[in-house]
Amino acid sequence: MTKDMNTGRLLYIICLLTISVVGGNLKAQTIVKHQIGFDIRPGYVAPTNSFLEGDNARQKTIDQSLSLHLKYAFRFNKDSRLGRLYPHAYQGIGVSYNTFHSPAELGNPVAVYAFQGAPIVQLSPLLSFDYEWNFGASFGWKKYDGQYNPQNEVIGSKINAYINLGFILNWQLHPQWKLAAGVDFTHFSNGNTHYPNGGLNVIGGRIGIVRTLDADEAPGPITPRRLFIKPHVSYDLVIYGATRKRGLVGDDVSSMIPGLFGVAGINFAPMYNFNNYFRAGLSADAQYDESANLKEYRVGKFYSGDLKFHRPPFRKQFAMGLSLRAELVMPVFSINVGVGRNLIYSGGDMKGFYQILALKTYVTRHLFLHVGYQLSKFKDPNNLMLGLGYRFHDKR
Repeated sequence: MTKDMNTGRLLYIICLLTISVVGGNLKAQTIVKHQIGFDIRPGYVAPTNSFLEGDNARQKTIDQSLSLHLKYAFRFNKDSRLGRLYPHAYQGIGVSYNTFHSPAELGNPVAVYAFQGAPIVQLSPLLSFDYEWNFGASFGWKKYDGQYNPQNEVIGSKINAYINLGFILNWQLHPQWKLAAGVDFTHFSNGNTHYPNGGLNVIGGRIGIVRTLDADEAPGPITPRRLFIKPHVSYDLVIYGATRKRGLVGDDVSSMIPGLFGVAGINFAPMYNFNNYFRAGLSADAQYDESANLKEYRVGKFYSGDLKFHRPPFRKQFAMGLSLRAELVMPVFSINVGVGRNLIYSGGDMKGFYQILALKTYVTRHLFLHVGYQLSKFKDPNNLMLGLGYRFHDKR
């Protein structure tokens, strides 16, 4: 099996697991509303690489994108536990067609994703300001190829993660129709599972229409039957793993280390639940990275064919740190962000700050899937964090 197939299968499994959990929650609750939506999203491609700036086969800048989205969403019954906790949240599954007007070198990928949104503020009985995030996998990229696509240093695999965050004005035109317009931010990458991994970033606008299939509730104030949690402390335990690629720079030469390297870690985070939507706390983090500090144990010259290494001792590839965590809590999903620093480590690769962005998808009330990504030193892509978590003492 090729490395591209391994990368693609990994991202595909993430997408399928997330979507299957959404489907499971559909069966677990009585649904009062189903809705279908369609979005058009034109965008501006950020010029983060010389390939996008014109160093490509067409010798033209790649700075425009367009995507078409078809989405299905649902809301929980207003009388159910989740409906009373989160009365206006919606979540579902979407599919999109994306083009960057350079099909020969980038392709026209199709994305399949889970999404969720909710009002941030109700501006009037008919107008709300909402957020919405999308997370999934995108298929059909034209990746870097040393012979046939050598200038594409942005996309290194045929299947890449798709991450999107949008801010939207929702206008209730009719009890069963909404018009949505706003701005969004999109990122495509493979999580450092294959090189190159420059990634592609899009800043864009969006306009869409949503059709509610059931009779819509009157918008505006929340029903008095709403539930509110009592503030309390819960505890999250997460175990994760992944693979990654590694590049080295030395002797004025950049080289790729052949093969994939394993990553494994564990987090334990006491979190204070302030209200229905927000929890925060401090996490104790430990991670082993098989690719860390290899440069210190190099044998031979910095050329791809000559790269060999002695295996570093465990202490050179293991680190422990503390991170501040904050979490947006919604039905089915939570989004966790963190900033931390390694306190116990050996070697330059483990030194300094790290940052975490993670999506938690609830399988049961306490058990959740964990899909995260870690950066190093606020700028360097590090590794995926794919695992399982369990929440103790959850009074939600």
